Amino acid sequence: MMKELQKQQQIHKKIKNKSKKNFRLILLLVLFSYNFSFDAPLNAIEVPVKTQQNLNKQSFVSRALTRSGDAVVTIETERKVFSSREKLLPPEILTDPYFERLFGLRGQLQIPRSRIEKGQGSGVIFSEEGLVLTNAHVVEKTDQLIVGLSDGRRVIGRVIGQDSLTDLAVIQLESKGPWPIAPLGDSNNLKVGDWAIAVGNPFGLENTVTLGIISNLNRDVAQLGVSDKRINLIQTDAAINPGNSGGPLLNSTGEVIGINTLIRSGPGAGLGFAIPINRVKKIAKDLIKNGRAKHPMIGITLASNIKQKSNFLSQRENGAIIKYLVPKGPAEKGGLEIEDVIISINGKKILTPNDVVNIINENDLKTPLEITISRNNRTQRKFVQPIDIYDLQF
Repeated sequence: MMKELQKQQQIHKKIKNKSKKNFRLILLLVLFSYNFSFDAPLNAIEVPVKTQQNLNKQSFVSRALTRSGDAVVTIETERKVFSSREKLLPPEILTDPYFERLFGLRGQLQIPRSRIEKGQGSGVIFSEEGLVLTNAHVVEKTDQLIVGLSDGRRVIGRVIGQDSLTDLAVIQLESKGPWPIAPLGDSNNLKVGDWAIAVGNPFGLENTVTLGIISNLNRDVAQLGVSDKRINLIQTDAAINPGNSGGPLLNSTGEVIGINTLIRSGPGAGLGFAIPINRVKKIAKDLIKNGRAKHPMIGITLASNIKQKSNFLSQRENGAIIKYLVPKGPAEKGGLEIEDVIISINGKKILTPNDVVNIINENDLKTPLEITISRNNRTQRKFVQPIDIYDLQF
């Protein structure tokens, strides 16, 4: 009886040990299956998460440059400059009366002297045809023009049109593309305080980027002491240095919102100015089509409407006073007179003389301007047909 009981216990023990072994085996299979099934998806999920984290770490400036930076170019120019004639002999000999009497050549022994003057500026490619925007003063009177791209290419460029009144020029790259292109934005959507990114090649240092904000809009160029231009400018505190001229001013998404044109130097200045891209588009279209831009003009000189309240006090009121009329110009032919106060044009209220210039600039050469004036405290309406400034006879 004892032997049979012991035998049953041994059999039960064997079955128990076998069950433990089977359980361990099943547990190992489950763990292996778990690792095999889930390791791959976990790794796959980690990759895009890390990529998104890297994108989030990239600044908006870097993303803007990724979009437009390659389209910014260096413009190298050469021009032959003739200086005053150089004398062959010392001035003491040429002014000697005996020498003059003997040879009769006083002041005539001179030869012209020339030298090669090199310059540098910036530009931006805006068309698949290899068209580049830059400043007119960068390419003015240029004999040779080389455009350097960010990928190391150096291409001969040809000026197809320039406009000194807006300081804009368009260059054609004399080679085959493809070309990197910067997208053009809409300067009408700009607000004071928006980000501004200036890109260019100041002092010959390529691909230089500065960051600031739009600190003012519609800055009258006359306020900066520039009287030979017809543009309102974007003002920014993004550093624009010599060599940045002609380079793009970008918004936070990398669109071109202006073309850098001048700086306000001196202690405490630190201001740069750019031509709004909407004005640039209009001028560039004329330059590409005709080689020059068209500027509507009616032939008047204006002043602010200042009312003298007393010997010590004066107040600026709305409107612009006509101070000069070009003889036989459009304004005179249209019946305007000196001391007339322009109140509105085409239904748009006039606050300052700059408003008059802006509205005339936006008008085409075929459509007459409807000008409402105040003369001797009476309101009158006149119609004036503008002409191109280059056709205006002074």
